[in-house]
Amino acid sequence: MRASRLINILTTLQAKGLVKAEALAAENEVSVRTIYRDIDALSLSGIPVYSERGSDGGYKLLDGYRVRLNGLSPAEAEAMFLSAIPGAAADLGLGSLMAGAQKKLTAALPEDLRESARRTQSKFHLDAPTWLAEGEQPVYLQAIADAVWNSKRIRMRYRSWKAEKNRVAEPLGIVMKGGAWYLVARVDDTPRTYRISRVLDLIVTDEHFDWPKTFDLAAYWDENTRRLERELYPNSAIVRLSGWGLREVEHMSPPYVRSNLELLGEPDEQGWHTVRLPVAQERMAVSEMLKLGTEVEIIDPPELRAAMHRAVGILMARYSEASDLTS
Repeated sequence: MRASRLINILTTLQAKGLVKAEALAAENEVSVRTIYRDIDALSLSGIPVYSERGSDGGYKLLDGYRVRLNGLSPAEAEAMFLSAIPGAAADLGLGSLMAGAQKKLTAALPEDLRESARRTQSKFHLDAPTWLAEGEQPVYLQAIADAVWNSKRIRMRYRSWKAEKNRVAEPLGIVMKGGAWYLVARVDDTPRTYRISRVLDLIVTDEHFDWPKTFDLAAYWDENTRRLERELYPNSAIVRLSGWGLREVEHMSPPYVRSNLELLGEPDEQGWHTVRLPVAQERMAVSEMLKLGTEVEIIDPPELRAAMHRAVGILMARYSEASDLTS
């Protein structure tokens, strides 16, 4: 455990420069006193780590010193190669850079860790898009990535589900989800999300902006996703589902619906389950229920049950007319 902690302290100092003892203690889940002892041990072993005193002080490696990679464990080496997403890197225009970086990393690893890395690459592959869907390759993806990297404002014409809009935005980050690419950009001092495939025109300006140091892309995306799910599924319904219907709901529903699905009691004699689950607004809710065909019955609310009845009546009339035409 201590050897792993010492390596983590070294790599943290190399990556961040000046780091306070309290921050190192929190990251390694030990006391500050333990960090003091670890720093002393590193110094005694010849590692050029020194302290800077004062309220803004901390620990730092001598400029130019680099940590060798032979401190990695086999599991850590395997995890590093698992973390790469070749397809995404290629879409961003970084495919050759990633390949070059992996070659250099492989060359720097000891032989036993090289074998671990090669074994990982031969046994694991990431295919980001969902089933029966292709990953997007938006026209302006690489240009937007460049604007994100260099903190340059962009001007774009964007097609939302309502209308086309012109926006001046400060691109903060890019996210890939389910094979689709999204831009998180600040507009009017507020972070917003845009699907990059819907960008119709783009101009990357020469205007630089200050990237907000307090902005956390991962935290924003997590909260934005949860908010969007709550907005898409603001209501709840009680429905009866056959065994097949329940399996389909668990298979095809978004994670938010699956995680909030509640079984109400035991299955009846026919094996049907009564459940409470989140549902969207009426029109979308009916559409989603129709996908289950005869394997679902809406119990509550009565308004949704009535809407389902109307939809089924329209379908019956429509297909009855089609039957009359062919007879």
